[in-house]
Amino acid sequence: MTSVLDKIRLTNRTALVTGAATGLGAAIALALAEAGARVACHGNTRSPDETCDRIRSVGVEAYSVTGDLSKSETARHLVEKTLDHFGRIDILVNNAGTIRRAPAVDYSEEDWTTVMEVNLNSVFRLCQLAGKQMIESGRGGKIVNIASLLSFQGGITVPAYAASKGGVAQLTKALANEWAKHRINVNAIAPGYMRTTNTTALQADETRNRQILERIPAGRWGAPEDVAGAAVFLSSAASDYINGHVLVVDGGWMGR
Repeated sequence: MTSVLDKIRLTNRTALVTGAATGLGAAIALALAEAGARVACHGNTRSPDETCDRIRSVGVEAYSVTGDLSKSETARHLVEKTLDHFGRIDILVNNAGTIRRAPAVDYSEEDWTTVMEVNLNSVFRLCQLAGKQMIESGRGGKIVNIASLLSFQGGITVPAYAASKGGVAQLTKALANEWAKHRINVNAIAPGYMRTTNTTALQADETRNRQILERIPAGRWGAPEDVAGAAVFLSSAASDYINGHVLVVDGGWMGR
C-alpha cells in the first residue's frame, strides 16, 4: 500500500504555475519543485527567472515563460510553450491575479475588464487548454485555482476583484463536475490576508491593518509559504478524492 508521504511526492510530474515571479506563485512553484515536480514558471509583467533559479538550486528543472494574461492569446501561448518544453502538463496552478481599487460608482470599465480578464477569463482559458491535454493523455491531472476570501465576501471598493474571485470558486466546481470522471481533480485555495503586493494598500492603512489583525485568530498576516503546503497537497495523489473544493487558508478569519 502506498504511504501518505509517497502520495505527496510529485516526482516525474510537470507543473505550470502562473504569476510565479513573486509572492504566492513563487512560493507555490518552489514548493512543488521541492516535492519533485518540474515547473514552468510564468511571469506577467516581471520575469520569473529568479524563481526558476531557486528551483534549479534544489536540483529540479525549471522553465521560464512570460505573457500578459489580460490578452486572450496568452493562455494558449503559455500552454503550448510548456508542452513544447516538457511534453506534458500534469499540474496547473492558476495563481496570477490583479486588483484595482475604487468606489463602485467611480469604477472604470477599463479596470473592470482588466481584472476580469486576468483573474477569471484567463483561468478558464488555461483550465480548458490544460484540461483538454490531460483528458487526451489519459493520465488525468491536477488543477488548483487561487480563489480568495472575496469568493465568499464582498469586500470594499474592489467590485471586479470580488466578482472575479466568486467566479473562480464557481468555475472550479463546474469543471470538477465535468472532469472528475477523467481523473482530473479541480480544486481551489482561498488565501486569507497575505503579505503580498496585492495587499500593500491594506497593510499601509493603520486602521484597516488593525481591524484585520483583530479578526484573525492566528494574530498575523499570512505569508506566501502558508499557502504552499496546501498547493502541494492539492497537486498530489493525496488529494485524489477531493473534487470541487475551495480550501480556505486564512489563519481562522472565516471561522471568526
